[in-house]
Amino acid sequence: MLTDSPPRKGKLAQFQESDRTVTLALPPSAELLILVQPIEAGMKASKGPEVRAACERFLQSLSQFYGVPRCEIRVLASRPLRVRENWSSELFGDYDPSTMAIRVWMRTAVKKEVTSFGTFFSTLCHEYCHHLDFQLFKFADSWHTRGFYERAAALYHHARGTRPKRLFWVPIKGGRWRIDWPRTNRG
Repeated sequence: MLTDSPPRKGKLAQFQESDRTVTLALPPSAELLILVQPIEAGMKASKGPEVRAACERFLQSLSQFYGVPRCEIRVLASRPLRVRENWSSELFGDYDPSTMAIRVWMRTAVKKEVTSFGTFFSTLCHEYCHHLDFQLFKFADSWHTRGFYERAAALYHHARGTRPKRLFWVPIKGGRWRIDWPRTNRG
């Protein structure tokens, strides 16, 4: 995962604030664990409507906890695949701040298989953190900063009841950062 490049002007202060905001208040974990189980069960059963309904309950609970407007959720089938001459990419999810809507895809782009629950749920938490950037933190944009990734990881691990990993960052050119996965996975 790579961070976005810092904006040159105007929004730099908010970008830096997002980068520094590495913690996120978290709701009681017992309630979240109960809300996450039906999402996972629906994924295992390959039942999109059940997954969508369970995601809606999960997101509604989060929005109530954070005191922000609730966002819409669409659970779609196969991920869009963008293919170019030397590369391809899949879209796992997105958030539209103008409609406050999250879209997540349940199936892989090529084989059309149900994606792993961890990947799907990580995407859901990631997209919800974009919602929080606009609605809770009142940022003018929702950048992929180190702080953003830290907040998304905290929400993901807390909701799943898994042990969070410390993320180790390596600077790259252009004021960007990337996660050092070997070091992060070693702890």
